[in-house]
Amino acid sequence: MAAKKRTGATEANKSSSKSKTKATNEPAKPEVKDETEGKDKYDALAGDKKREIDAVPEEKPQETTAEKETKNGSKKASGKKRKLEPETEASNKSSRRSGRGPSKGQASREQLYNFLLTKDAEDLSRPQDEKDDIEKNADIKTYSSSVFTPFEELVCAIILSRPISHRLGLRTIRTVFSNPYNFTTARAIDEASDEKRHQALWDARTQHKGKTADQLGLVAKVVLEKFTSSKDKDGVQLTKVLEDSDGDVDTALETLKENIKGLGDTGLNIFLRRVQWLWDAGYPFVDGKTRIALKELGLPGEAEELKSDLEAHWKKLHTERVAGKTEDEKKRRAFVMILERTIGADLENQLQSLRAAAASA
Repeated sequence: MAAKKRTGATEANKSSSKSKTKATNEPAKPEVKDETEGKDKYDALAGDKKREIDAVPEEKPQETTAEKETKNGSKKASGKKRKLEPETEASNKSSRRSGRGPSKGQASREQLYNFLLTKDAEDLSRPQDEKDDIEKNADIKTYSSSVFTPFEELVCAIILSRPISHRLGLRTIRTVFSNPYNFTTARAIDEASDEKRHQALWDARTQHKGKTADQLGLVAKVVLEKFTSSKDKDGVQLTKVLEDSDGDVDTALETLKENIKGLGDTGLNIFLRRVQWLWDAGYPFVDGKTRIALKELGLPGEAEELKSDLEAHWKKLHTERVAGKTEDEKKRRAFVMILERTIGADLENQLQSLRAAAASA
């Protein structure tokens, strides 16, 4: 299927929640396994291990994920033909610098691609509390390293587009997807009681607990009622959304937006950025904020250019840990990993450290 270029997202309202989070139970976290293992267990639920209790001090309000994702970002283009949004002065400068090639002590593109596919880059893109959780529980599912289904990516996009900090968003994701909740399918969420859904959000020690718990329940009902099929009875793959849209990604995304309350353009961009390796009709796609971070790092920011450049370096890259059943699927997955680790490092203020580490790797 021919991929259409989706770029743009409406600017999220910059609202910062100042409510204090309460210390409660938090899931223990494990060593991250190879992506290939996650792909083989694509639809498997997590085990039944008991979570450890870890009291955490109150957090200060942080910039929300939606604010960070849309800062210097994009406005959604009207119509089906998507246009690249204007870039900031900073991104234009970084683009001019990156075009000259690496100077002494700077990482080449090959070095950057190779490093971005390593666990070291993964660690630079995740918050410290996620690293701490992984040390406690080797089976935890994390946004930074786990291979998710389209439904799980949809849940992630909804959580991360809420007015909460990036760190709280990631903690919410690993809490609801791991033991004892395992809300990894629409059916699992729908069959859980309201009390259990609310308890999961309390355990995540996040903000807007009640609203988020209720929203997860509504999302599950919509998916089960409208987006399941005989081959996907639990709505895990969301293939019916694409089928009903004749494979048109723009139409599929608009369908999700129209049917799922609270899913806006920021959430759709997060969703497509992550799911494009599985929904190949949406490949390649780079959102506005990630494009700026890529250019600052020294990589092409435009989707087609990044795709072509990655393919030009492909044979020299270490792709053993990249999920995917075919080479084309692995290339799309590597593309997503590069985007996610770049934007993750940017959100953690680690781009400079990532670039330096790539140069010395």
